[in-house]
Amino acid sequence: MMYQGPERRFTNRGQKPLPRVCRQIRAAADPPERVRPASAECMSPRFGHGLRVSELVALRWDQIDLEQGLLHVSRLKHGVPSTHPLRGPEIRALRRVRREYGISPYVFTTEQRGAMTDSSVRKIIARAGEEAQLGIPVHPHMLRHACGYKLANDGHDTRAIQHYLGHRNIQHTVRYTELASDRFIGFWRD
Repeated sequence: MMYQGPERRFTNRGQKPLPRVCRQIRAAADPPERVRPASAECMSPRFGHGLRVSELVALRWDQIDLEQGLLHVSRLKHGVPSTHPLRGPEIRALRRVRREYGISPYVFTTEQRGAMTDSSVRKIIARAGEEAQLGIPVHPHMLRHACGYKLANDGHDTRAIQHYLGHRNIQHTVRYTELASDRFIGFWRD
């Protein structure tokens, strides 16, 4: 996924829309990593909430309030914790995981009910990138960046994106807004 010049928004090189890439990631979780299929289906929080790999594999059920539709994000790397709303499809997928696989402390687990590792997530996403035929090597942090670029391209202010991604320093967030070519549209009216 790369930014392609001043006149284009952040894209995945025009190959496939990002939701399709997320579906490819879910489809890529098969027996070699012994990941439960329902856990693989829920990998979309990686994009939708801008989670780091380590935050994703450390995600516990006590951080999720399915009744209120909230995800309490504990950021690593000295990030700022935040609370994100969960959307309907996410809530339904998480309820299905909990119902079908019982209660485990971790949301994303292997068949042995242990927490997934950073390595298994990296393999799943790399394989999904190959299957999606994006033409570039895909790594998990790209989904975090995609979240930042999408929020910037949708017109959200930099401070809100900073808090959403858990950045302590706004310099880490500015990169997403610098590339949005249409950020000045509507500043002046003729």
